[in-house]
This record gives sequence, structure tokens and C-alpha cells, in this order.
Amino acid sequence: MDQYCILGRIGEGAHGIVFKAKHVEVNWLFPVQTGEIVALKKVALRRLEDGIPNQALREIKALQEIEDNQHVVQLKAVFPHGAGFVLAFEFMLSDLAEVVRHAQRPLAPAQVKSYLQMLLKGVAFCHANNIVHRDLKPANLLISASGQLKIADFGLARVFSPDGSRLYTHQVATRAVGCIMGELLNGSPLFPGENDIEQLCCVLRILGTPSPQVWPEITELPDYNKISFKEQAPVPLEEVLPDASPQALDLLGRFLLYPPRQRIAASQALLHQYFFTAPLPAHPSELPIPQRPGGPAPKAHPGPPHVHEFHVDRPLEESLLNPELIRPFIPEG
Repeated sequence: MDQYCILGRIGEGAHGIVFKAKHVEVNWLFPVQTGEIVALKKVALRRLEDGIPNQALREIKALQEIEDNQHVVQLKAVFPHGAGFVLAFEFMLSDLAEVVRHAQRPLAPAQVKSYLQMLLKGVAFCHANNIVHRDLKPANLLISASGQLKIADFGLARVFSPDGSRLYTHQVATRAVGCIMGELLNGSPLFPGENDIEQLCCVLRILGTPSPQVWPEITELPDYNKISFKEQAPVPLEEVLPDASPQALDLLGRFLLYPPRQRIAASQALLHQYFFTAPLPAHPSELPIPQRPGGPAPKAHPGPPHVHEFHVDRPLEESLLNPELIRPFIPEG
């Protein structure tokens, strides 16, 4: 830790405290540049004989298995510290949960498309490298100072086999891409359950009660016969999200299917017409970037004042900058 200067505390996860830090010492063992700002996750070992927690090992393995990608948070270094170890990640300014929480109203359609597009690119990349995240939620989708979204927290990730021969525990409850898309469109979660049973009730209330006719594999699920629900018909998504476009509802419906094998893949979703109809996805620089609680306010970019912003759906002549506005800022001669 001597090569880092702690700048503040970012938060606390299930397996460690996360700090904002600055690299201050040149050391060839650590591929971090001097002066670089990073996020340090300190993981303490409760007992040395227990070894490194499985979730921490999975996170390290998952991030080391895949090469650098602009939509997956970068693990820069891992090193021992006291009775534990530290993971050094690239520093990210905020997360998608903060974006949704601070939005005065549901995000604009172009902003939703941009966040969803970046998320799908990250998920498609992970799946192409045989990594399944299993804990996708807005708090684990970090936002950089330039507006880029990156997937983080691979503590529940697994390497999967495309042929489906590997078995996994069913004791993992998390949101997925369709739920995140619905939350972005709605401004709040689609299925706001406080516990497992309430969560199931929220899902059934909208998607309807699944049956073996709709989902043949349902009878093979663990605990299938331990609880029963009354029959409910699905609610049309246009009634749930009346302000969403037909293209958005079509893509959302392809995500929110009970049979996993029938859901649209991330790579296919990126080709959906939703991303190619107006308004097009916003550029990351046009997205809101809220600070984490207690963080400093973002610095304004210096430059000449202007009246019009450029928009692809506005006539070009209305978006051009008035030359007289920038004349005082141009050196004479």
C-alpha cells in the first residue's frame, strides 16, 4: 500500500472496503502509472487458514480471463496487504444507480439507448469470453468521468460452457439486462420486491403465471413444487410502460421471457431496430454523470459561451456556432 495515497472512501461491499487512491511510487511490479487515480478494494481475511474468499477469487479470475474492453472495468493490480490483499481497479466516478436516483424524471430515450447499448456491448464481450456475470444491477454498472458505462463486481461470475454441461447453484438472485432496461425506461424498478416471495409476485403480476406449456423446463427447477401461485394473465408491456416506443417494448419483451434459451442474446440485441430508429443513442459526453455522495462537484469545461447545442435531429443551420461568440477567444495575428 505504500505506493498509494488514500484520497477517500468510496463505499463498502460484501467482501471489502473500496477507497479512492492515487499512485505515488514507481514500482515495476505494479502496472499503474505514477499519479494515476485508482479504486482500491481491500479484502480482509477473517482467518488465514480460510484462504482467499471464493467471491474475490472469482472476480480476479473473471477479470484476468478476459482482455481489456472499454465496457468492462479494468483490474490493474492485485497485491497482498496485512492479513488480506488489495485489488486495484481503474477509478470510476459514479454508477448507474446514482444516475437513476438523481434523475429528475425518467431518462430521455436517447440516454436510455446509450446506457443500454454500452451495457449490451459489455455483456456480449463477457459472453464471448465464456464469462457469465450473474450480478448485473445498476449499482454494478460504473460510470466514468467521460460518461462511459463499464460492468464491475464480478464476485458472482462464473466461467460457463456453451454446451450447458456445467451445473450452477440456483441460489443467486439478481436483476438482468431486461430488468435494467425496464428500470431505465420507467425511472424505477419494474419488479420492486423486498424479499424472494414478493419478488416472484411482482414478476408474475406483469409477466403472468408461467406454465409447462410456456416454459417446458419449469418442472425441472429446484423447489418447483414447494410453492404455488394463483393463475394470472400477463399484462401488455404497453400498459406497464405507456411512454415507451414500440421498438423499445419489442426489445424489452424479447428480454423478459421465462425460458432462458428463448431470450434474445446480447449480441443479437445490439442489432435490434430499437438502436437504429430516432432518437439515436446519445454520445457518452451527453449523459448525466452524478458524483458519488460526498464527492466534489464536477469541474466545468472552460470555453466560450454558446446558445445552441448540436443535435442530429435539428437542422444544421440551427446548430452552428455564431462566429462572433468565439471571436474574443481567438488570438489576434
